[in-house]
Amino acid sequence: MRLLLKFPNFKFVWMPKASCRLFSKHGRRCAPINVSDPELPDVYKMPEYFNFAHDVLDKWTQLEKDGRRSSSNPALWWVGGKGDEVKWSFEELGLLSRKAATVLSAACGLKRGDRLMVILPRIPEWWLITVGCIRTGIVFIPATTQLRANDILYRLQSSEAKCIITNDMLAPAVDSVVSKCQFLKTKVIVSEGNRDGWLNFNDLFRAAPGDHTPVKTKHHEPMVIYFTSGTTGYPKMVEHSCSSFGIGLTGVGRLWLCSSPSSVIWGLSDTGWVKFAYTSFFSPWIQGSCVFAHGMLQFQAKTILNTLSRFPITTLCGTPTLYRMLIQQDLTSYRFMSLEHCVSGGEPNNPEVMKQWKSKTGLDIYEGYGQTETVLVCCSSREMKIKPGAIGKPVAPYDVQIIDENCNTLPPGEEGDIALRIKPTRPFCLFSRYVGDPEKTAATERGDFYITGDRGFKDEDGYIWFVGRADDIILSSGYRIGPFEVEHALMEHPAVAESAVVSSPDPIRGEVVKAFIVLSPNYTSHDPEKLTLELQEHVKKVTAPYKYPRKVEFVEHLPKTISGKVQRKQLRNKEWGKI
Repeated sequence: MRLLLKFPNFKFVWMPKASCRLFSKHGRRCAPINVSDPELPDVYKMPEYFNFAHDVLDKWTQLEKDGRRSSSNPALWWVGGKGDEVKWSFEELGLLSRKAATVLSAACGLKRGDRLMVILPRIPEWWLITVGCIRTGIVFIPATTQLRANDILYRLQSSEAKCIITNDMLAPAVDSVVSKCQFLKTKVIVSEGNRDGWLNFNDLFRAAPGDHTPVKTKHHEPMVIYFTSGTTGYPKMVEHSCSSFGIGLTGVGRLWLCSSPSSVIWGLSDTGWVKFAYTSFFSPWIQGSCVFAHGMLQFQAKTILNTLSRFPITTLCGTPTLYRMLIQQDLTSYRFMSLEHCVSGGEPNNPEVMKQWKSKTGLDIYEGYGQTETVLVCCSSREMKIKPGAIGKPVAPYDVQIIDENCNTLPPGEEGDIALRIKPTRPFCLFSRYVGDPEKTAATERGDFYITGDRGFKDEDGYIWFVGRADDIILSSGYRIGPFEVEHALMEHPAVAESAVVSSPDPIRGEVVKAFIVLSPNYTSHDPEKLTLELQEHVKKVTAPYKYPRKVEFVEHLPKTISGKVQRKQLRNKEWGKI
């Protein structure tokens, strides 16, 4: 099965396990191409108009009607906490999302280019509303349900959103700050009950007709804005276009998720994070796969394992933390009859976790690396050898290089900045801008490159290895030490449940490695001094001795962003007295 994205005289063909190619109208295959190449004739280039709902979802609807895609594998399969289920084919998703589009444009009075903030958990309405936004040309802004009133206030003010859609849980927080949100015109609640000053989505949806005609959005028009979690300052607004996600996420589904129309893909992520778009929205649906979702409010290991055993899920995507959580369970009690592919992203995975997961399930974990700004940059896939600890090889159309401060490309094995070449042609799947912040947008570029802010190196085989964030590198006695390497080593010891490594001041060495460690339950009663020495000796044995943590502090938990990323900077500031 393949999905055709039509160009004026050609059709753009995305095929699982194959290169992106152009086919002529007569079906003759052309050479692989880069749609961003300025030397290409106009007929090969990015289409002037592109709307994901019309050009992808509605095409799968037609394939279902024509019998070329089985409707027995739904487009969306949602399971609630009480055993309730929702299954929609692409045809049903199309009809229902057109009703949602009518609600947004008619009842809410929103127009093409207006911004809408949606703060909902993993419920079916989230997909209806966001697809409805795409159909109408409304820019949607996903946000996590973990936000508090001040978080919501900042996002509403800075985004100038005209509408917000949320649930009973967060409506009071919105009401507490709404008087300060001069741009907000409409509040919509997804609820069985009513609330003063709010439109009820369910009531409006039931009454809405399903004959909405999608807007012809241009490929470069804004489609979605994500707030980055950030470790310093207020979050930035990352804007993506109709094509950067709608076409740019093709590589995620095709290469990393290995998805097809028969796949059932479960991405364990929050609706407010870009990883949700990767694995629970654009990428699977580009390939005609089923998006599976569970309505549990918090991820629980036993619920996840039971769900994998009960439902025909073929692909699982989670964070390394999730896999660490799962391998602590007795996996022999579960049978994953359909699971055949596992991927990990959001942070570098630990080789020891990958090894244990493989030994207990027989399945490899394929690493993926990207940012809110970039879509998928590197990944490991079935077509290549897995190198535990590496984040894989570059994914088209990105040209990934390791560069120094003068933009010189560094040889294999030498550490530098992980950078993406953006000149002479900027990759179409790279973010458009940080909304309202041209200075920070410009600061991401150096010479011919977009600077990811991550440090790494490339090996002789072309694999990229992540070292750490640029501002997390530890300089001690002339050595450059990446925290991830030390954390990797620590995680191989059974006493360590979680760890974070930062620099700490030292009168002789300038700074040394310090490890903050959350202990596994079986080790909380051990003598801390003896355990410190044991862990230090362990690190010396599994990695270069100069990297071992000269300081160790045992803590009950690590500071994290809302998205679950460890805030090393907060720990580092504590050490250097800057808080």
